[in-house]
Amino acid sequence: MSSATAVYHEAVAIPPPDYTFTVSARSKQPNVPVFQFLRRHFGHLPLNRIESLFGFVEHSPLYGGRVFHGRELSERDVFQLNNAGIGLRLPLSNHFVSREEYEASRKFLAKYHHEPNSVIVTHDDLARWIRADYPAYRIDASVIKNVNSAKKLQQALELYDEVVLPMTSNEDLPFLESIADKRRITLFANAGCAFTCPAKTCYVSVSKINKRDSEQAFQCSQSLKERELLGMIDFDLEPLVRMGFHSFKLLRPAPGRMTGF
Repeated sequence: MSSATAVYHEAVAIPPPDYTFTVSARSKQPNVPVFQFLRRHFGHLPLNRIESLFGFVEHSPLYGGRVFHGRELSERDVFQLNNAGIGLRLPLSNHFVSREEYEASRKFLAKYHHEPNSVIVTHDDLARWIRADYPAYRIDASVIKNVNSAKKLQQALELYDEVVLPMTSNEDLPFLESIADKRRITLFANAGCAFTCPAKTCYVSVSKINKRDSEQAFQCSQSLKERELLGMIDFDLEPLVRMGFHSFKLLRPAPGRMTGF
């Protein structure tokens, strides 16, 4: 009677995906489990393609980009994301940052200071301070910096680990092709109202509102300088991937699909 012999094979390493996404947790309710949120809004993406989520945790005067209405990612959300190898990207993209605000934010910054978390920054001094005191953070230059030329990009890459280029850069193929280190670049996978906005005055007003400035009203440039509103559009990523780009920012369409969260 013969006995079966077990055959063992060496484990085959699964290669990392050729491109990944940082996805928006904007307007997520903190009581909605984060993986339920991802299935509902980004269910077409395999989890290994989601590198990070960007959104608000507890309040910080360093926040920019969108008005802080409350927490979006709970502490449990952050723990579960990190446990799955998915990073939290803190949107510290306020235009106006003082040293006093930075010092008051040390407990906040220390709380999330571990891999794979990162910060998105507009103010260069804030980037320098975080670099010196919290070196485990990857520091990304926010799209709000409007790095839209080779000269601006060279300057940004001297300070920042990665740079988020404006939505309009997706159509500037000569600029994209000229970039030597494309792995330090994040491009948009889709676009909302900012794609055709000539002024982006909202970002400055949001920065002031997030300082809890009760006199500051939200400002949109549409009433000041009319522009074509295309609604949410999706970019064709395949040519960009073939060009060598591997990191993309994915927004969630807002109701009405005229812009994104």
